[in-house]
Amino acid sequence: MNSRKKFIAQSSILALGGLALQSFNTKNFSKFNIGANDTINIGVIGIKGMGWSNTLSMLKIPGIQLMALCDVDQTVLDDRFAELAKKNIDTGRINRYNDYRKLLENKDVDAVIIGTPDHWHALMMIDAVKAGKDVYVEKPVGNSIEECRAMVAAQKKYNRIVQAGQWQRSQQHFREAVDFVHSGQLGNIRTVKVCCYQGWMKPAPVVADSAPPAGVDYKMWLGPAKTRPFNSSRFHFNFRWFWDYAGGLMTDWGVHLMDYAIFGMNAPVPKTVSALGGKFAYPELYQETPDTLTALYEFDNFNIIWDHAMGIDNGNFGRDHSIAFIGNNGTLELDRGGWEVIEEKRSERKVAVPRKKPVDNGLDKHTENFIAAVRSRKQSDLNCPIETGAHIATVCQMGNIAFRSGQKVTWNKNAAKFTDEKLNKQYLMAEYHNGYQLPKV
Repeated sequence: MNSRKKFIAQSSILALGGLALQSFNTKNFSKFNIGANDTINIGVIGIKGMGWSNTLSMLKIPGIQLMALCDVDQTVLDDRFAELAKKNIDTGRINRYNDYRKLLENKDVDAVIIGTPDHWHALMMIDAVKAGKDVYVEKPVGNSIEECRAMVAAQKKYNRIVQAGQWQRSQQHFREAVDFVHSGQLGNIRTVKVCCYQGWMKPAPVVADSAPPAGVDYKMWLGPAKTRPFNSSRFHFNFRWFWDYAGGLMTDWGVHLMDYAIFGMNAPVPKTVSALGGKFAYPELYQETPDTLTALYEFDNFNIIWDHAMGIDNGNFGRDHSIAFIGNNGTLELDRGGWEVIEEKRSERKVAVPRKKPVDNGLDKHTENFIAAVRSRKQSDLNCPIETGAHIATVCQMGNIAFRSGQKVTWNKNAAKFTDEKLNKQYLMAEYHNGYQLPKV
């Protein structure tokens, strides 16, 4: 960012600082005019799912110009260009790429959104900051604990702005609920129950391997993952259910919900983790990750319980997801639809709060927060910096490792690894193939 841009950004922050909501860092630039010299050019890598949602959200912010789109699926690229044309967005200036490395060579791109399958996040983010780009990277930030560490180290080394796509960190009712938890009114909190029951999520059927669809660069899609024949039931959305590319519901929704459990309790990495589950709902469908999983996280003086199930909506409190802080004076239940405090009848100190509903769009707030930090050049302005994303991804990876290993895992906080060296060798780092290596930062 040149000195003119920096001056405008700093002046804007000083002028608007008194208008910021108290509970979070977000500077809502979308309500104000941004000068022509303050334009930020963005590129997007992976535009099939959340990468595209993030793009559309960011385009609402004044001063944002879309300069480049990248996807390994030419049909997806064509569809997105057609969609932009329908929105009367000039596509003439937007470059198309199938190889993200070519996009990163584009000197006109200031910041990138990474919305690819999880197994690509670490490499792309590290390459992007090395190329001088700021980064908005989808969750989970890494597909292994070592990848998370490398991503944090890369951000520090190259001093770029990096936001993790855990957008609930920017939504007002989530922040208000955590403020209430931190107020102490719930009394001693001994257990946090995190429930994720997703009835609509269902793996694809078992089908024969086939040739990749026309226009798909399957070799690039695989990247560092093990080379396997193309299979349509492992592709696009369904990558989530295979260990080569992701961590199932534990890392897909877990990084959102466990994030607030960890945030509310100011929790470090757990001391031990146990997990039980399996393919109980859809044993006949194509899936490696468990469709049913319960994990118990042990901390000093409290526990966190993770419970997920695909194919069922009726979870705790009759909701398909929830985070419940269970205290001596009451239970605070939090989800995307709001929060409330349920009174503990036996408590001498009665505390109850009627349900409070959302008042804003969490994703829009989160992209605004990212762009505000890009303008201020302060990593500390972010609501979910890479350190936060890496911490919660690590916690979720530990739940999967306990399940996959079939044992109770114990963490050595001083050495920052498991006490069992076999676990460290097998699970701390995702396997890289096809000539790819995780950079040593």
